[in-house]
Amino acid sequence: MAYKGIAYLRNKLAQKRVRVLTRYRFYQMKNAAFDFGISTPPDLRHWSGVLGWCARGVDALADRLVFREFVDDNFRLNDIFSMNNRDVLFDSAILSALISSCCFLYISEDESGFPRLQVLDGGNATGVIDPITNLLKEGYAVLERNDSDVPTVEAWFTVERTRIFRGGRLEQEIPNKAPAPLLVPIIFRPDAVRPFGYSRISRACMSLVGSALRTVKRSEISAEFYSFPQKYLLGTDPDADMDRWKASMSSLLTVSTGENGEKPSAGQFTQQSMQPHTEQLRMFASLFAGEVNLTLDDLGFATENPASAEAIKASHENLRLTARKAQRTFGSGFLNAGFLAACVRDDFKYQRRQLYLTKPKWEPIFEPDAAMLSGIGDGAVKINQAIPGYIGPENLRDLTGISPEA
Repeated sequence: MAYKGIAYLRNKLAQKRVRVLTRYRFYQMKNAAFDFGISTPPDLRHWSGVLGWCARGVDALADRLVFREFVDDNFRLNDIFSMNNRDVLFDSAILSALISSCCFLYISEDESGFPRLQVLDGGNATGVIDPITNLLKEGYAVLERNDSDVPTVEAWFTVERTRIFRGGRLEQEIPNKAPAPLLVPIIFRPDAVRPFGYSRISRACMSLVGSALRTVKRSEISAEFYSFPQKYLLGTDPDADMDRWKASMSSLLTVSTGENGEKPSAGQFTQQSMQPHTEQLRMFASLFAGEVNLTLDDLGFATENPASAEAIKASHENLRLTARKAQRTFGSGFLNAGFLAACVRDDFKYQRRQLYLTKPKWEPIFEPDAAMLSGIGDGAVKINQAIPGYIGPENLRDLTGISPEA
């Protein structure tokens, strides 16, 4: 098989890494908004606020994607993931894929030959994807970096073998026991144009957060004038020595008349209002909520009394659809990783079609409350009366997330 080569993949990763790190900065709230320099005092040019909207948009979806198990698991894939700290592995892979559009599961062997699974973010791995199977034709990953962010340990994955490079020199060649490179992509919302998917933190999200941060900054500056509105004195002696700060804060202010007996007159400029900034921030919050399928309540803007689980589910219908889509693509990726790991474990090159019976199962996106559980129970009774045995323990677990007693 003809390969692009490790040099090509290094260059490809270098180009994509910049975008991935940008998304992580927004998720970690380390991004700085561009300052137009129009209304900001020079001393505050470099000050920037912080908003956690991007993190909220990612976490709101990631926290609802809980992988349960593989059913009809003829190749014991559940055992492989259970031996690889599955609770952390699945959550880490899902979160990383939502931020950087895709992450990768790196498969290696331990001392006994059992497969090990490690999550690599999209800024440390890439490859050439097969659009039919969503497996890689060849892959490249940075396994270690030094304090200067320079790769020290790299891996080049092909169908025949995995090559490990240390300091740019080939250190080890490991024969591949699987029919595909041991680097599996976990992709969020792939399509024909972008097979490696789209990030949950879209360009619109980053633009709206930047606009909202500028609004917060302007409101902070305006708050200083709102707290201490500007005052003025007319007719004072030009030679009078007055402490302006003490005059602003003093409860009793005395001002002497001028040489010709003029009486100074005091006044105050119209106090600034914070309402325009509040309304503008709410506008950006509405736009951001629409972009990530959330509500204003999710972003900290209370709109009504606490709702029931059914009302919350109805208000997040678009989020539910996005979660369903993510479950399908993530489930396929986890199945691919389990398939290659099973080949490594058994030292046998299985064919991908042999796993056609194995299906990934997920926990319900919305956990039901007592009222919803009652409704599900009533519906199950009526359906089983019409078609006996149509709904059983497995169906109910898919609806409620509650496993039956043994």
